[in-house]
Amino acid sequence: MTAMVTRQNGTTVLKLPADGPQLREVEDFVDLLGEAMANEADLVVIPADRIADKFFQLRSGLAGEVTQKFVNYRTRLVIIGDISTHTADSSALAAFVAESNRGDQLWFLPDRATLDDRLADGD
Repeated sequence: MTAMVTRQNGTTVLKLPADGPQLREVEDFVDLLGEAMANEADLVVIPADRIADKFFQLRSGLAGEVTQKFVNYRTRLVIIGDISTHTADSSALAAFVAESNRGDQLWFLPDRATLDDRLADGD
């Protein structure tokens, strides 16, 4: 997957590059999770543009299934980028995003600077 591993404020982070194929199925995310585990990453960062629209349609079940996989393997997931078109179309997704951002397992953040701030705060 050609992801990059970095260390930020005591957290090992696996960052997927902006360019590349979209993650469309659970297996795509599981492969990424496997790469994270192989690199002992605590957190995986995925650009929103790398994720298929299906993920943002909650009734598809993909977001829930992916989130559960990451929870099971104690690896945090961060989706970076503008997802406002998706949240504007779905109040359920907007609520899911808001609730996720209150926790520490799954974050939907607008940019890497916001991620850096959250990691610096010890989240």
